[in-house]
Amino acid sequence: MKDNMKAVVYYAPEDIRVETISVPVCGDDEIRVKVDACAVCGTDLKSYKHGNPRIKAPLVMGHEFTGIIETLGKQVKGFSVDERVVMATSVSCGQCYYCKQGWRNLCADVAPMGFSYAGGMAKYVIIPARALENGHLIKVPEGVKAEHAALAEPLSCAVNSAQNCRIQEGDTVVVIGAGPMGIINACVAREFGAKKIILAEITESRLKQAEGFGFDILVNPGQQDLTEIVMNETNNIGADVVIVAAPAAKPQEQSLELVRKRGTVCLFASLPVGQSMLSLDSRKIHYNELRVVGTSDSTPDQVAEAVELLERGVIPADKLATHMLGLDDILKAFDLMVTGESLRVILKP
Repeated sequence: MKDNMKAVVYYAPEDIRVETISVPVCGDDEIRVKVDACAVCGTDLKSYKHGNPRIKAPLVMGHEFTGIIETLGKQVKGFSVDERVVMATSVSCGQCYYCKQGWRNLCADVAPMGFSYAGGMAKYVIIPARALENGHLIKVPEGVKAEHAALAEPLSCAVNSAQNCRIQEGDTVVVIGAGPMGIINACVAREFGAKKIILAEITESRLKQAEGFGFDILVNPGQQDLTEIVMNETNNIGADVVIVAAPAAKPQEQSLELVRKRGTVCLFASLPVGQSMLSLDSRKIHYNELRVVGTSDSTPDQVAEAVELLERGVIPADKLATHMLGLDDILKAFDLMVTGESLRVILKP
């Protein structure tokens, strides 16, 4: 094996470099994985554009990765060389109150890959001991393509969303935002039993992308009355669940108008720091007994469930992984995301 490898390294806002660095050494309580696919997510783009104080720069980026185990530390049990793996990449401590409740995604001392540990936009990545101790490395069955396995992490976030929303068989689900995570949320909601999916998006090119996924109704709220359409489709009752996957205040505020009494609103997309205050009608929440929930990240169990969905072929992964690029093309990947041409861009080291 060569001693050097190519990697995408974050230094500062607008300062991301494709560099040749040393292949990381695998400790006795670690695993070294040969990465063959790493998806680029919105967090990567935001870090590039605006920075992220949590990143211990300079550091290799990337947390939506998959690869083949290349080296096992002497103390590692339960894994074998040549197995494909993915990660629940927000590595938990296993000791705090939240970890002990099983809410590892909410760990008080979380240490994410690509933020605290070197990430997967490189030929090799080290799976740290803490991740192995706390069950963050998930095996992927044979037959799942690398570019599909790389979708397990974002898919697991939508699994978390569907579970938080308590989506049931026969539900009508409204998803606002037809970016990659909106479409992934809609796909998972359907797999959890939703009978009718209404997908709303103000950008026509995004709506056009969504046409191939077979959702029941596509709406442009900039040109159509979303509330009227939802009410017409639900006999004037409202949707069972509304998932807001658009990072904007207006749709989060509007969501209360779209949901039935005792329905659930999920705030999936986060708003920028300093722009996150909402104006909500508390009377609607009070008198209609609404549930308003947040959803952030995912647990190892949810990543395992995402892998199962990919293995069963019920998620249209080919349509979600729209572009395959090399590490040298990271800035092109960001451009594809900004213009809305892509859903998930997959980097192949």
